[in-house]
Amino acid sequence: MPNILTLKKSNCKNCYKCIRYCPVKSIRFSGNQAYIIGNECILCGQCFVVCPQEAKEINSELEKVKVFIQAGVPVVVSLAPSFVANYNGRGINAMSTALKKLGFHSVEETALGATVVKNEYERMLAEDDRDVLISSCCHSINLLIQKHYPQALEYLADVASPMQVHCRDIKLRMPEAKTVFIGPCVAKKDEAEHYAGIVDAVLTFEELSAWLKEENIEIVPEAEDTNTGKARFFPTTGGILKTMAQTMPGYTYMAIDGVENCKLAIKDIIDGKVHKCFIEMSACPGSCVGGPIMEKYHHSSIKDTIAVNSYAGEKDFDVEQPSPSELKKNFEYIEQRGIRPGESEIMAIMRQMGKFKPSQELNCGSCGYNTCREKAVAIWQGKAEVSMCMPFLKDKAESFSDNIVKNSPNGLIVLNDRLEVQQINEAARKIINIRNASDILGDKVVRVLDPTDFMKVLTTGKEIRNQRVYLAEYNRYVEQTIFLDRESNLVIGIMTDVTEDETQRRRKEAISRQTVEVADQVVDKQMRIVQEIAYLLGETAAETKIALSKLKESISNE
Repeated sequence: MPNILTLKKSNCKNCYKCIRYCPVKSIRFSGNQAYIIGNECILCGQCFVVCPQEAKEINSELEKVKVFIQAGVPVVVSLAPSFVANYNGRGINAMSTALKKLGFHSVEETALGATVVKNEYERMLAEDDRDVLISSCCHSINLLIQKHYPQALEYLADVASPMQVHCRDIKLRMPEAKTVFIGPCVAKKDEAEHYAGIVDAVLTFEELSAWLKEENIEIVPEAEDTNTGKARFFPTTGGILKTMAQTMPGYTYMAIDGVENCKLAIKDIIDGKVHKCFIEMSACPGSCVGGPIMEKYHHSSIKDTIAVNSYAGEKDFDVEQPSPSELKKNFEYIEQRGIRPGESEIMAIMRQMGKFKPSQELNCGSCGYNTCREKAVAIWQGKAEVSMCMPFLKDKAESFSDNIVKNSPNGLIVLNDRLEVQQINEAARKIINIRNASDILGDKVVRVLDPTDFMKVLTTGKEIRNQRVYLAEYNRYVEQTIFLDRESNLVIGIMTDVTEDETQRRRKEAISRQTVEVADQVVDKQMRIVQEIAYLLGETAAETKIALSKLKESISNE
């Protein structure tokens, strides 16, 4: 498969939205980046539609088409019937006039080819004794069956698509012409590439609109003939059925849109629960008018369906019907590379994800997979990473945080903007003599602590650092730091119990005071003795006084 959808790595923000919306989970993650798995992707374009960062890009063939035109060969457009919805009711004449200004030789409706395909479907039901027949106009549905449900290949109508039928007819009429299909579909680019030699290039409505804008070309409404062109119904849900006679006795005719609905129907067909049925299948909800380009930039299913229905005619186009062999198209099985792991491998990965018992399998889908087991299989196949599990990461982060808080020797207390206790660890509970956190959680901090400093930090935003305070109620000294977490608007207090240090400091001060008092008494006593025997001691008495004074000063300084 060519690189129809590419990824701008710098834009991918690891949000997993694309894998959540991918109906076949054909996206893998490595190094926090998304990668499309080519042999599993059905090119439905949902990842392109839902990506919030515009990380998915559709490969453009615009320059290729411009080269065709510059080469001077006739370049003929096959215009998908959904154009009337995308371009606000402009008909084929208006589109033809505008596109010829870009250099195209001529513009025709793909609905011409759709008429041929519809006729072939009716013939197959009438002549080929088909039990179940699935329409093959939608290339994404074809890829879905080829890649994921090969048991249903026998039910897929082996008929070329309207795009292929029409472009082949153009080349028969103008052998030197280059054909360019323009529509709302990503998958058509792959179909043109895979079945080479029929469609030379595919543009999306987005590419065409950008080109018209670049050349300052406006699509001006013109008079249109809407009497013919019943096949213009094709791009709406049930549009194929509207063009068919539906006269086969015993047959049920139904239309199914959306990949998930189509998957369920295909499973029922494989299981033998469906018989004598023609099923029109479309990958996009609303069919082609709900295509990825329409949905991304223009989508309004009701308005678009009304536009298509209003433009469709009551009669078929007058077409020359080729032989069945000329319309034949072979659909081969496209083998998957991923091998499913055994139960032991799945369980080993489940344990890595922190899922040790069924009750831990939340199946929340945040990783993009419907169940934890699906995610485990994807990890084993190299498509996903353990870290993609949001509950796992949350629990891991909380566990890590809780371990730090729980084992910290410092008391931690967290208050909200109403000064209500939101969290308190064991060290803090020990300081304020609380046995269980539940005794204070949710209550005002004033119940256990003076709220003055907390209120000051909350109102001013200025932190308090290493402030030593005495908690009289608890007969404890603490060194506290209080600060405001502005992002969460939480006031956080950290308390270090310094009661023992403070007690020792006060004890040392008391001893120092006692020593000074003793020194004073010794000095006084000595001075009295000195006065009595001054005449005997002389200078020796003065030296004794100086020495004792220095001792007293030294003790006082401590």
